[in-house]
Amino acid sequence: MNVIKTEIEGVVILEPRIFADARGYFFESYNKQTFDREVRPVDFVQDNESCSSRGVMRGLHFQRPPHAQAKLVRCVRGAVLDVAVDIRKGSPTYGRHVACLLTEENHRQFFIPRGFAHGFAVLSETAVFQYKCDNYYCPEADGGIAITDASLGIDWGMPLEAAILSEKDKQHPLLADFDSPFEL
Repeated sequence: MNVIKTEIEGVVILEPRIFADARGYFFESYNKQTFDREVRPVDFVQDNESCSSRGVMRGLHFQRPPHAQAKLVRCVRGAVLDVAVDIRKGSPTYGRHVACLLTEENHRQFFIPRGFAHGFAVLSETAVFQYKCDNYYCPEADGGIAITDASLGIDWGMPLEAAILSEKDKQHPLLADFDSPFEL
């Protein structure tokens, strides 16, 4: 596994070692010992999967403490632009983001620590998206910031006016109107 550091400490991109031949390919998508050594110790407790069509944007979501979640995400079919936004008060990178193209071809994974809002945009006809979480989902702890907030400077690779958003995601505040529950 190749660990690619990003401009925000703790947010990393993972590239697996792929073994390919005439039959197809094989790669190890997760190994706790390797992950704990190369990234950080994390105890993932829940796996999730979503399927979405082109133009769907999900996010920017997080779970409030004490239900905060770190996530290890990947796209197993199609392509998504995945984004993590630093929402930790006192962080020198507060409000900044890291974007990563995740596709079924590149097999990349993206690790998003606690204290970040997370979202993605579907760039292919459909996308199957999988993610591991280190804490169980708690509906009462749901939080978010507006995925279409222009102040974040995110190039989603698609026109925002064509985005398909859930009613819940349309109600999230802009970063400027947001009081983060996370401290650095």
